[in-house]
Amino acid sequence: MEKHFNIIIAGAGGIAEAAGLILTEWSKVTPTLFIGNRTLAKAQSVAKWIEKGTTKPCKINSFLFSENEITPEMEVVFKQGDIILDCLPGSQAPRIAKIAKDFHLHYANLTEYVAETEEIMALAKEADTGFILQTGIAPGYIDVLANHLFQQFCINFNVNTADTLEFKVGALTKNAVAPHYYGFTWSPIGVATEYIKNAITIRNFSKTELPSLSERNTIIINGVTYEADLTSGGAADLPDALAGKVRDLDYKTLRYPGHYEWIQNQIASISKSENIIIELQKIMEKEIPLFEEDQIVLFAAVEGKDIKGILRRREITNCILPIRIGKHKIRAIQATTAAPLVQSAQLLLEGNLKGLILQSQIDPQSFLNGNFIIPVYGKIE
Repeated sequence: MEKHFNIIIAGAGGIAEAAGLILTEWSKVTPTLFIGNRTLAKAQSVAKWIEKGTTKPCKINSFLFSENEITPEMEVVFKQGDIILDCLPGSQAPRIAKIAKDFHLHYANLTEYVAETEEIMALAKEADTGFILQTGIAPGYIDVLANHLFQQFCINFNVNTADTLEFKVGALTKNAVAPHYYGFTWSPIGVATEYIKNAITIRNFSKTELPSLSERNTIIINGVTYEADLTSGGAADLPDALAGKVRDLDYKTLRYPGHYEWIQNQIASISKSENIIIELQKIMEKEIPLFEEDQIVLFAAVEGKDIKGILRRREITNCILPIRIGKHKIRAIQATTAAPLVQSAQLLLEGNLKGLILQSQIDPQSFLNGNFIIPVYGKIE
């Protein structure tokens, strides 16, 4: 940030921590932060954690973010704010977005939830402030990267269509053991949701909805073997933006071999449940441990024929490990999710944008090489 802003962070989990730390540590002009959570003690704890972790002078306020009403204290905070960074569960996103619109605040969120995103899209169209949705890693950074790859492919090879655009992300541990071959590095409910809800893709140039976990394939990235399969939410708005331009487009989640087979066995055992997502979450939480040491693996590729009919392919890969920011070392999933959120906030605040801004509408060059992105993801040529 190059100007002073009052930034409200809704939520007090790991991403809220990381976003606050990045804002205080890497902004040119340190913003004033307001951390709001349904449990005040948790909001206060995050505020203290950020204060202890930054090397910069900062002002951080904590407040009780009621789930049911707008309290007088919340109203005071909202009237002071410039933007809300929504780090709450995706089910809360429409409510927080409406608060942003009503109090004339910019808004950015992280959720991969499709129905909630569509609800906010309708709400944000006539807003007098800017709304950037799905700004994390997937959806988020990976979609801007994939769009960049497609646009550069078209320019370099003098074409306007491609055969395939594939982009994949895995939030993984360094090792994995039987029977589940997985370790939690982020929200179990988020994992369960993306495994169950349908995925939006492009097939034969048309936007198509497919069942998650229905197109598994093996891929080797930097010498390591992974399995990739369709999951919900990660494609953001690219199936709409690139329909008619790409023959086949999809987002897939990377996992170690054996994990998806285990997951499908669990889903089969609860197939008659009225709430499969919650039941799957319970099974995974019982069987799969939580890890602090993690890594984020990214892969994006575009393939098609150039103007002379020669088949061409371009790929970008990346592996991101935990990173030290200020005095704290934070997990890779925190840094890679929070950095695009904060970069989106800067776009909204300093660009004074209005209405709905989707991932395909973000300028890839300025975003991918933004001052909050480069320290985490590196520079993109």
